[in-house]
Amino acid sequence: MILFPAIDLKNGECVRLKLGDMDQATVYNTDPAAQALAFQQQGFEYLHMVDLDGAFAGESRNGSAVDAILGTVSMPVQLGGGIRRLEQIEAWLEKGLARVILGTVAVRDPDLVRAAGRLFPGKVAVGIDARGGRVAVEGWAETSELTAIDLARQFEDAGIAAIIYTDIDRDGILTGINWSATIELANAVSIPVIASGGLASMDDIEQMANPEYAILEGAISGRALYDGRIDASDALALLNHASGKGSHA
Repeated sequence: MILFPAIDLKNGECVRLKLGDMDQATVYNTDPAAQALAFQQQGFEYLHMVDLDGAFAGESRNGSAVDAILGTVSMPVQLGGGIRRLEQIEAWLEKGLARVILGTVAVRDPDLVRAAGRLFPGKVAVGIDARGGRVAVEGWAETSELTAIDLARQFEDAGIAAIIYTDIDRDGILTGINWSATIELANAVSIPVIASGGLASMDDIEQMANPEYAILEGAISGRALYDGRIDASDALALLNHASGKGSHA
């Protein structure tokens, strides 16, 4: 079970949004690379990043910040936001990303996602962001008619590394992850699922440590980590113990 710390990039800064609203952004660090290094030093093993400006623009907009992070940390990094063409995927992977996250394009052009999964097996994740159970796209500005499960099933046997499932209605407001919908999705597909949106406290971490949640690859934490609602060392120790790794060094 992986706990992914999140760095959301807006105007080159590390921010968190409330309910996906770009006008409700809190700046937590003006130096994203320093934030990434701090997460690594705390013992995190995998970093989750989103280019928020890129998600709205349809192309990468915080490339220099991502480059700085990749040049600073040794842990694997996954990135989403505005990545919608095969050449973009290839370029980012060549720069050192462990995997790219495809969101809007998964709805708009699922054939491209399947092609990317075949070309770069294990290097492509699909981000499924849902509002009221329906998939949202274009930086959450539009809601489609697709359900999360319907979309996820389109990518079975396509070499997709993971599905990152976000309940937009809970994102950034610390109400707890929508565990029931996340587990339902994980049970519906063979692709590993990562929970996102709303992770609020150590109660969520303790829930993740239960055996029935072992079906998940992990969960993403943003605001709760930045606000100190989750203690990194305690959370990592608890999850490592639950997965049989023992205490975290």
